[in-house]
Amino acid sequence: MDDKPPVAADQTAVRVALWRAMHVELDAPPHVLEDEIGLRLAAPAADWRGRPDMHPQGTSQFRASMVARARFIEDLVVQQAEHGVDQYVILGAGLDTFAQRRPEVASRLRMFEIDRPGPQIWKRQRLIELGFGIPEWLRFVPVDFEAGGSWREQLAVAGFDADKPAIIASTGVSMYLTREANAATLREVAAFAKGSTLAMSFLLPIDLADPEVRPALERAAQGARASGTPFLSFFTPTEMLTLAREAGFREAQHVSAATLTQRYFAGRPDGLRPPNNAEELLVAAT
Repeated sequence: MDDKPPVAADQTAVRVALWRAMHVELDAPPHVLEDEIGLRLAAPAADWRGRPDMHPQGTSQFRASMVARARFIEDLVVQQAEHGVDQYVILGAGLDTFAQRRPEVASRLRMFEIDRPGPQIWKRQRLIELGFGIPEWLRFVPVDFEAGGSWREQLAVAGFDADKPAIIASTGVSMYLTREANAATLREVAAFAKGSTLAMSFLLPIDLADPEVRPALERAAQGARASGTPFLSFFTPTEMLTLAREAGFREAQHVSAATLTQRYFAGRPDGLRPPNNAEELLVAAT
């Protein structure tokens, strides 16, 4: 019998969860997103706030970027749900907590969280341990990408209705995939039913980012390489829009960090905002 413990969450997912919690702890209200559940899931060591990658000032723009992209996608999900779309797919779900934080919306949907089997088993166990449970409308879809697993096939097994539109979110994933793999993902999503919407983050070439955040981005790239998960793909907005249109999307638009700043951070006395030309969003419709 294999009694090894399940693989814990990916450390990149943990970092995002901790930054989201720090936004609530450190930044003045109004908060762009209130998410402390990810911190409870991750259950880091007591001294986690002293980690170099949690420096309150040094990581503030990245903290803002994480909450901005999450808030934008949640607003999109709510908007699409009001228009009758009732399927929500998260590619590389990690420690996403929408189902636990927004059950009044999520319970009206069929949610499908796609991730690697080990971390997903761990997350399921943590949700049960914390008392959240696994509601019927939340479907975990394990996919072993390294073994050539097809997420579309596993999605169908989990009860996804290919004849109905869906919202599909993919954040913090594209940079770890080759350009060809990103193009393949876009083609797969573009084949979803008419009326589906994809929101996908992508990383711009580091030399295009705001000068003050380039050193941190370079350190992040070095750390990713050292941990065996290097950044493989960077896209300019024009390149990403071209890829989406070539994949077959009917409409595609770039949502810049400046747009997110105007929408969610305008008028803040603390100057909190995401960095320009770092990680931004593609929104595409079938």
